[in-house]
Amino acid sequence: MAKQKETPYGAWKSPVSAKSLVQDTVRLRQTHIDANHIYWEERRPSEEGRHLLVKYKKSGQIVDLTPTDFNVRSRAHEYGGGAFTIHQGIVYFSNDSDGRIYKQQSDGQPEALSVPGAYRYADPVFDKKRDKLFLVMEDHSGDGEEENCIASLSVDQLNSPEKIVRGHDFYSNPTISPNGAQIAWLAWNHPNMPWDGSELWLADLSNEGAVLNQRLVVGGASESVFQPQWSPDGILYFISDRTGWWNIYKFQNERVICLKEMKAEFGLPQWVFGMSTYAFASAEKIVCTFCEQGKWKLALLSTINSKFQALDLPFTHFDNVRACNEFALFFAGSGKTSESVVQLNLDKNDYKVLFKSSNVSFPLSLISAPEAIEFETMDGKTAHAYYYAPHNPDYTAPAAELPPLIVKSHGGPTGATECTLDLQKQFWTSRGVGILDVNYGGSTGYGREYRERLDGKWGVVDVEDCIHAARHLISQKRCDPSRIAIAGGSAGGYTTLAALTFHDFFKAGASYYGICDLEAMAKDTHKFESHYFDRLIAPYPEGKELYRERSPIHATAQLSCPVILMQGLEDKIVLPNQAEMMFKALREKGIPAAYLAFEGEQHGFRKAHNIIRSVEAELFFYAKVFRFALQDEIKPVKIENLNDDQNAA
Repeated sequence: MAKQKETPYGAWKSPVSAKSLVQDTVRLRQTHIDANHIYWEERRPSEEGRHLLVKYKKSGQIVDLTPTDFNVRSRAHEYGGGAFTIHQGIVYFSNDSDGRIYKQQSDGQPEALSVPGAYRYADPVFDKKRDKLFLVMEDHSGDGEEENCIASLSVDQLNSPEKIVRGHDFYSNPTISPNGAQIAWLAWNHPNMPWDGSELWLADLSNEGAVLNQRLVVGGASESVFQPQWSPDGILYFISDRTGWWNIYKFQNERVICLKEMKAEFGLPQWVFGMSTYAFASAEKIVCTFCEQGKWKLALLSTINSKFQALDLPFTHFDNVRACNEFALFFAGSGKTSESVVQLNLDKNDYKVLFKSSNVSFPLSLISAPEAIEFETMDGKTAHAYYYAPHNPDYTAPAAELPPLIVKSHGGPTGATECTLDLQKQFWTSRGVGILDVNYGGSTGYGREYRERLDGKWGVVDVEDCIHAARHLISQKRCDPSRIAIAGGSAGGYTTLAALTFHDFFKAGASYYGICDLEAMAKDTHKFESHYFDRLIAPYPEGKELYRERSPIHATAQLSCPVILMQGLEDKIVLPNQAEMMFKALREKGIPAAYLAFEGEQHGFRKAHNIIRSVEAELFFYAKVFRFALQDEIKPVKIENLNDDQNAA
């Protein structure tokens, strides 16, 4: 074994380049099984972030189905998801450039089904009894707020959608019973988000597809319902958090029955359409994924006697579960394996990896594995995080030195960090920088009570948890208190800016499309999130003063450490003026600050060259601020108000 080089933290030379983060790498989005054939959706940075469908053949060959001039993507709710369905080999999908629904036979050329218009579609489901699609439609053609509804669309010819269920602010998950006689769906209204309170509705369908006898099954303002689905024998199943935990239920003979009550999460916050955490292998067997203390597992659940069998698989995260009689299909990953498409043989309970989201591989000896930590935070409560220690087998640091640390605040804020191999984290740890990924109060995976810690306290609880997480490592002498940064995107960008503004703890920060003016966001944001802050902060405009009090832009006088801001110029969720306002205030105050704006990027960077540039810019920024030597050739970033001494570092 070669002798390790003694080199300061941050200055280790790493084989994990910014280019390797996007090279031969895709983002997996949604699985699908049609007549035992396997499909999935990919988002490819190398193709400007285009979404496309692929089919896995039994020979092991993977073929692209979507022609290069099409993009299988929905913009409903801005976040999209649920952009396609497949029936008997025919693909029905939403195309990003025009928002229309297309029909594609096998690998042929797509043909439009829906007429042009200011419409967005998601969650299509095929009704074989009537040769129709039932789907969520978002109508932007009128004045004021867009209308959301459930619509039907013939698959035989070019036609206009027919609105069949209306009246609620939002809809998702239309699902047709096996005999075609009934339809169920989810609905919710302002100010609720679907994970706060939603409703499961059921109706009869006429022979022509008209909706009759609508009735509420379960749900309300304080119960979140998720993923209604019919079993093969015609029983309606769903997930509800009525006990404080998202568990699986069925609605049978007008009774609501819990299949297996557990202090575990079988559901997720419905940020996008098309989510699936359970599926039917048969009328008697469910394949499901569940989360305990932030870690996901896969299990089999009997619909007959509720027998529950957790499977021993080498993964810590599961997503997008589908199933048929022979096998289950899902995405899975672990701390040492990137997210992959996995097929599970249900007779033998053995698995096969069909496709890896990244073909870039590094020796396991280079990988820093996540360490789950619990720590005490404000009010004596316990919060959670994953720590990735600096690690590179070729290097060691001077004995007296402690490493820099980047505290990561995830987006949402109703979200959670995933415990899968993320090369962006390894980019840092292999250079000698620690990563602390915090599941602050408000995160998913720990029950409704933990999720509701953030109610009325966004910008307080999340910030305090990030600080206490770092203090926990400081107390163990695992990081350098003088070189701790905080970084996050979207809502995590807000947490970052709030932590830097309202506390004198972190020494630098990186905000990706983060919010600095909550009031401006409340006025300008899209329909889906237009009342999200009512619960996280206060109803607006009644709570106007609290919005101003929690907004970093109004307290820049308290900010005294360097900040780098990154922003997509086509972002419709967090508008570019948020980053521009913050950068102007920092520059005028004389604080070292950098701002990078990316043409053609929306909310979350999708294009390979922009992802590379943003990661390298953040590394360049920290190298200057924390004074460690760069081992990479990086295009310099203009940092305003950086003195000559720092520039020379």
